[in-house]
Amino acid sequence: MTNNTKPALLALEDGTLFWGNNIGAEGETFGELVFNTGMTGYQEVLTDPSYCGQIVVMTYPEIGIYGVNPEDVESSKVQVAGFVVHRAARGVYNHRATLSFLDYLTQANIVAIEGVDTRALTRHLRTHGAQRGAISTADLDPASLIARVRESPQMAGSNLAERVQNQRISESALITSYTLHLTPPPIQNHIVLIDCGFKANMERELAARGATVTVVPYDADLETVLALKPDGVLVSNGPGDPEPLHATIALMRGLLERRMPLAGICLGHQLLGLALGGKTYKMRFGHRGANHPVRDFTTGRILITTQNHGFAVDPESLGIAWTPLEQEAGGKGQEARIGESANQREDELRITNYESRITMAERLPKEILVGESPLGFGPVEVTQLSLNDGTLEGLRLRDYPAFSVQHHPEACPGPHDASGFFEEFLALVQGDFTVEIAEGAEF
Repeated sequence: MTNNTKPALLALEDGTLFWGNNIGAEGETFGELVFNTGMTGYQEVLTDPSYCGQIVVMTYPEIGIYGVNPEDVESSKVQVAGFVVHRAARGVYNHRATLSFLDYLTQANIVAIEGVDTRALTRHLRTHGAQRGAISTADLDPASLIARVRESPQMAGSNLAERVQNQRISESALITSYTLHLTPPPIQNHIVLIDCGFKANMERELAARGATVTVVPYDADLETVLALKPDGVLVSNGPGDPEPLHATIALMRGLLERRMPLAGICLGHQLLGLALGGKTYKMRFGHRGANHPVRDFTTGRILITTQNHGFAVDPESLGIAWTPLEQEAGGKGQEARIGESANQREDELRITNYESRITMAERLPKEILVGESPLGFGPVEVTQLSLNDGTLEGLRLRDYPAFSVQHHPEACPGPHDASGFFEEFLALVQGDFTVEIAEGAEF
């Protein structure tokens, strides 16, 4: 809490209130309230297009200590709808910083609040689910603000990709960012990146591995993409519900039919599931932050990943005999909403598992799971599952050159366990889409 700041009110749609101080622009903002557990990377969070339409709660108690700089952005502007922190650093304690955290919020016209018990708020969201909320410095009447929150748009059914596409940072920033670390190899492949709200580091990672990248909008048609003569196509991350992106789903089906090497990251993973004829569902509170463990069934390794998603692919919709914890508790789809019994059933399952000392690692299958595309694209193999709740983290087609991951292999500032995704994708592009199970791999 600081002097010379205006009071601010954070209101949730279930009537929960948190008071604090304004640390960004004055005014008010509405969005889906979600939490991120990362200790660092707040600038990447702020500029990640996947957070469009969301008010982000940072669980780490102090945010802003190393300031911001123009090289660590993931798009051309701040994308979050609002920001919630316990304590904001006033000083700048890093030689790379060119601006303070607070000045960055103010210049970007972002409404933010400080002084909130963010861990109590996070526990509330975990129990009752991600929900609509608002931060206001103008309307400090709790009843009024709560009523307006309840009238604001829902995340489910929202096509937010159209709001964030083409948010590229400058070519000079891209070049600066990867030449600080390594010199790109000679150009070997041409990749078309489908922009559903891509993070800039996705383009950097491809360029650093000798690929030239052409970015097209999420609703580009098949003829447009094929006319670019790509060696492969990567479908990016992005915000919102995947189901309204009908044009992207149709494009991916067309690419599959032509056996174009195809991969998806995060939203792109969900879109691949839909393109195969599967279904997605809205998670209760989603996965957002660093250090999420994922088991890779093709190598036997545990990957520590960065994640940012509120929707997931339903394994059963692809004929895969696996039920994630949230679905097992009855919390599949929009019925996993505020205060409903599905939340209690999941908590009961967690308690039962704890008391019997059953871990998610022990619950995971001992062999690779395989389903079938309802639309005739052949066998669908599960390559990765979450070690937190068993949600689907990776898919691969056995008869087509296509695969996807739910997490972020391009994550900055890290971790980087999953960065081998890009080598795997470029190997796919070069004609190798077979996967050998690592010798001695244990599941």
